[in-house]
Amino acid sequence: MALFKRATPFGAAPAEGRDLILADLDGIVYRGALAIPHAVEQLNAAATRARVAYLTNNASRTSVAVMEQLRVFGLRLEVNDVVTSPQAATALLARTVAPGSKVLVVGGDGLVDELTKAGFEITRSADDNPDAVVQGFAPHIGWQDLAEASFALAEQPGRDPLPWIATNTDWTLPLERGLAPGNGTLVSAVHTAVQRLPEFAGKPEPAIFESAFERFGTRNALMIGDRLDTDMKGARAAGIASMHVLTGVDRPKQLVAASSDMRPDFIVETLEGLHAPYPETIIEKDGTAKVGTARVRMEGHIVKIVDRGDAPINLLRAGCAAIWASGLAIYGLQVPEALYEDHWR
Repeated sequence: MALFKRATPFGAAPAEGRDLILADLDGIVYRGALAIPHAVEQLNAAATRARVAYLTNNASRTSVAVMEQLRVFGLRLEVNDVVTSPQAATALLARTVAPGSKVLVVGGDGLVDELTKAGFEITRSADDNPDAVVQGFAPHIGWQDLAEASFALAEQPGRDPLPWIATNTDWTLPLERGLAPGNGTLVSAVHTAVQRLPEFAGKPEPAIFESAFERFGTRNALMIGDRLDTDMKGARAAGIASMHVLTGVDRPKQLVAASSDMRPDFIVETLEGLHAPYPETIIEKDGTAKVGTARVRMEGHIVKIVDRGDAPINLLRAGCAAIWASGLAIYGLQVPEALYEDHWR
């Protein structure tokens, strides 16, 4: 892992040597209707050296609509470069029910488009006796949509549980005005009514990553994201490197507390870090983690800042390295606020 190498002060850039770059959208490329600074030029630069694909859990739009939006921002891509959770959900469904089955859809155009292309019959009513329920995010989803899914999924004597696939578990959606409820909150509402959970297709589940690996013919990939519980966790489960960018949802406080299955290999301020040499973490003889001139050491359950160093980002990296290497649960530690102060809001 890049955070724990002992070699030179600077190692390779995160993008170096990758055949495939997988980039999240919300919080990485854009926030709401606004492009995030440095995203377009850095991803276009990456596309001159590797294949760049856009991996999104957002199920509200078609892959063509996503491509067109990204092109408006200035990104160079084709529709095949967009990998969506509705595509992964449709692939899962095809392995679960018969071709042409009737599917109750809770979601928008992105989900309907993929299911229709695969030959499934679409309904919005539980009265039509659907063979499965597929749920994804769309801004117009309301109580009636969630109620129809709940009615369809209700237990019935003598019938096996109806297949239920959800595109993703994202609890929040980053918009230009702030964080809004995501698909995870809508799934939770149906879960409360039916007392069971769906099968998930999007990040962090394997389905969407395997779809990308199969489509582009390589697993030598780097996942770029802003969420620990989807982007970073999914990358770790898929066995690929990951880079967390501080332009979206999860902030320094979440990074220092990250569980072992959600820890990124690289932490950067913006996508400018994609092609910049990445500073190595050096573990000194007394266990002090050093990044640049920032140094952090564990003294029992106390996290001590030995030197704030040359840049807040290196202090955060050193703090993460020290805490993560300790093997101690974050709730039992005394962590100075300066370590997770958010300089990137």
